Amino acid sequence: NQLVIKGERKFEKEEKEKDYLRVERSYGSFYRSFDIGVPIKAEDVKASYSDGVLEITIPKAEVKKPKKIEIAVNKKEIK
Repeated sequence: NQLVIKGERKFEKEEKEKDYLRVERSYGSFYRSFDIGVPIKAEDVKASYSDGVLEITIPKAEVKKPKKIEIAVNKKEIK
């Protein structure tokens, strides 16, 4: 269970005069991987990207509880 994020940042440069504002951001390809550590529902993973923020929702899988099965024992056969 691992989440892998990869993509490419585009170069962004903004300069304004008068009161002077300057913005530079890194660019290039990137790759990140994260071990989730718990069972997940991969088919229900959702992601959205808005205003520079990537939001990923990863639902946990239900953990199956052990099932108790009673076994009848015939005491006459046990020696």
